[in-house]
Amino acid sequence: MTQHSTTTQSSDPTGRYDVIVVGGGAAGLSAALLLGRSRLRTLVVDAGEPRNAPSAHMQGYLTRDGMSPAEFLALGREEIARYGVELVRDRAVDVARGADFAVELASGATVRSRRLIVTTGLKDELPPVPGVAERYGRDVLHCPFCHGWEVRGERFGVLATSPLSVHQALMVSGWSDDVTLFLHTVAERELSDDDLRRLAAAGVKVVPGEVAGLRVEDDRLTGVRLADGTAHERTVLFVAPKALPQTGLLERLGAELQETPFGAYPVVDPTGRTSVPGVWTAGNAMGFAEQVVHAASGGYRAATAIVGDLIMSDLDAAVGE
Repeated sequence: MTQHSTTTQSSDPTGRYDVIVVGGGAAGLSAALLLGRSRLRTLVVDAGEPRNAPSAHMQGYLTRDGMSPAEFLALGREEIARYGVELVRDRAVDVARGADFAVELASGATVRSRRLIVTTGLKDELPPVPGVAERYGRDVLHCPFCHGWEVRGERFGVLATSPLSVHQALMVSGWSDDVTLFLHTVAERELSDDDLRRLAAAGVKVVPGEVAGLRVEDDRLTGVRLADGTAHERTVLFVAPKALPQTGLLERLGAELQETPFGAYPVVDPTGRTSVPGVWTAGNAMGFAEQVVHAASGGYRAATAIVGDLIMSDLDAAVGE
């Protein structure tokens, strides 16, 4: 293992790293923390585009409940710096595998490492309804576990984008007794008898018709407007963004992917090891439902596997000399 560097912010990373972590969110920083503590020369490549940037706070992370995502990441970067982990603000645009992994950056630099962790997450593609993108993370939300407590008891709307939106409407009914499912682009005939029975049992009102926009007063959501001109008073709207997994680097390396209802994600073992030798993944790059706490745990788990892998690899090489 190479001795770690004392440089923590690098605009021109050079040399060979033990591990390159692509992505500086919860998963990547958690992995980098453990790798630095394990005396591995580690580089984090971070484009600075966290998925949860629109949210003012994150919830459900023990001891970090209510913290802003920006503060969480800033503290994480400070922590990895204590262990000599380097971080470069750049984007990984290509990768090749030879004796080492060669990661090409948008700046033109190429950095190399013995092992690679891809924690590039996913992007949310929001429904193209006027007002949704502007209010996303405020009173247009996607996850009741992330935001349900803060808006409990309010008048909820759910914007259907597929029959799977029925599940979202049923779930959010645990936080409010006043829930309306706007079918939007979904036809009533697409709902099963079980869907209708459950919606009725949950007290969820079903409204057919396309949603044309939102009604906002004094910078607060007050209603949902349909294409036929009718309006329904709502103070919170839940949506289901289309998940776009950022798996380009893994695909270039030939990683095996599996199709899910939320996109194609890499096939991994319990540590996040992909089908490509020497490559791990964690966080939303490996699954749609990874919350911040899961991502941090996954990054830690992947890092422990890599540490063991490198130690055994070095020992085997020494025995063979």
